[in-house]
Amino acid sequence: MENFTKYLKTKASVSETEFLELIKKVEFRDIAKGEILLRPGEVCTHSFFVEKGLLRSYTIDSSGKEHIIQFGTESWIVADRSSAFFNEPSDLFIDTIEESTVALIDSDFLNPASEISNTFRNYHQIALQNHIRYQQKRINLLLSANAESRYLNFITLYPNLTKRAQQWMIASYLGITPESLSRVRKELARKHFKSN
Repeated sequence: MENFTKYLKTKASVSETEFLELIKKVEFRDIAKGEILLRPGEVCTHSFFVEKGLLRSYTIDSSGKEHIIQFGTESWIVADRSSAFFNEPSDLFIDTIEESTVALIDSDFLNPASEISNTFRNYHQIALQNHIRYQQKRINLLLSANAESRYLNFITLYPNLTKRAQQWMIASYLGITPESLSRVRKELARKHFKSN
């Protein structure tokens, strides 16, 4: 649980005493590749902190096409926040792309954690605002940016994911076809080669 420990102690500045209290409230689980953690219609009762591995959240439209909303690599949190917060059925699937270890953070964790540690409360508020900021930026990119700009933003946000996720998954996240993604990557490689 090295990444989760770093999340609490370093990022959230939780003391050792606070950490020992908080860690009691978290369950760690090893998850096989391809296991579904959340299905549409279920209420999201946990946020999934990725200790090791790779998760994704996505929807499937009426024609059976997947639309990836988010990837979760090490130290990322994946959840359907609206389902968890409002106790409503989820619209999302969440599953594992790789064999993964996750910390299950249930909805009852945040309030006690905030009471135990003021620094955790402040960090959680900032993290929530950052999540909203990234979602707004993502919507803007999908609505107004070309495929190359979307891809460049993707590799900035997920620098190691091009080697871990299949190309069709990355294309789905970007809202383009795999063929368009292939063209973008070839064009970027050509530009890089010419600049050297």
